Amino acid sequence: MSSPPTESVAVTGASGEIGGRVARLLAGSGAAPRCVVRDRRRAPELDGVDVAVADYGDGPAMRSALEGVVTLFLVSATESPDRVALHTSAVDAALAAGVEHIVYLSFLAAAPDATFTFGRDHWHTEAHVRASGLAFTFLRDSQYLDYLPLLVGPGGVIRGPAGDGALAPVARDDVARSAAAVLAAASTHAGRTYDLTGPRLVTMSDVARALSEAVGRRITYEAETLEEAYESRS
Repeated sequence: MSSPPTESVAVTGASGEIGGRVARLLAGSGAAPRCVVRDRRRAPELDGVDVAVADYGDGPAMRSALEGVVTLFLVSATESPDRVALHTSAVDAALAAGVEHIVYLSFLAAAPDATFTFGRDHWHTEAHVRASGLAFTFLRDSQYLDYLPLLVGPGGVIRGPAGDGALAPVARDDVARSAAAVLAAASTHAGRTYDLTGPRLVTMSDVARALSEAVGRRITYEAETLEEAYESRS
């Protein structure tokens, strides 16, 4: 992986799972990404890497954090009712700061009418990035493989409205490697959207069986209707 020029790349969410991995990969390749975090104490400790503190909703702070940056890796914000507004604020700050290219971590099959509620947030964010006029690359990842064990609830049961539908979960490490590769040669990926998935489709029943084998106890999947799922998570 070729290295982008020093300070040309900023990584948001650098204290998190994906942003932290990407920052470490870039730093390990000889680059010096600027790590943008909300809490400096949680920033990754990387030699020669600058840390900037800013929140997506704080436009002036984000603009200051992104001054001099050419390419921005924008990790989506924590799930919240005002998530799109936070993303919009961050994109506007990037534009004001002179950022030229945004690589946005989106979600598979993002659409204005996506069944997955947060898939709609990602689509609206993508639309705002497009409307900004900035060069862009969208990385639409599938459900994280690492997250699936956390779906197991009381009694060893995974509950959800998946039915017999299948997904191709992807490891966070693979997402981070893909993102780092794109950031290292961002201009060659301008205008592209990449789906990041695992190698095979599995149902939630398959996931329950695999987890049962891994942990040595019985885990099952219980299908919910969409209405039951919303109520159970209310």
